[in-house]
Amino acid sequence: MPKQSLNFKQLRKANSKRNQTAFDCQDWTPLEWGGAMAGECGEACNLLKKLRRDKKIDIKEIAHELADVVVYTDLLAWKLGIDLGEAVREKFNIVSKRKKSFIRL
Repeated sequence: MPKQSLNFKQLRKANSKRNQTAFDCQDWTPLEWGGAMAGECGEACNLLKKLRRDKKIDIKEIAHELADVVVYTDLLAWKLGIDLGEAVREKFNIVSKRKKSFIRL
C-alpha cells in the first residue's frame, strides 16, 4: 500500500506536539531554531559536495538531512506564528508572477 503524502498541516500538528513532549528546547529563540535549521542544511550540502566528488553517498542520507531542514523550518515558523504552507504558496506565486510563469499554487 503506497504511503500517503504529508502536508504542512499534518507536519505542524505532529512536529509541535513532539517538540513539546519529547525535547527540552521550548525556550529556544527564533535565532536558535534558525541555527538548527542552518546546521541541517549544512549537513545536506556536505553530502551533496561529497556526491559531486564521486563519493558513494546513499541518497537516503541526503533525503534525511533535507527532511531535518523542513522539520526545523516548520518549528521556526510555528514559533513565529507563520503558516508555512500559506507562506510557501504566497512566495511561490510571487516568484511565478515575477518570472512571468503561469504556474501557480
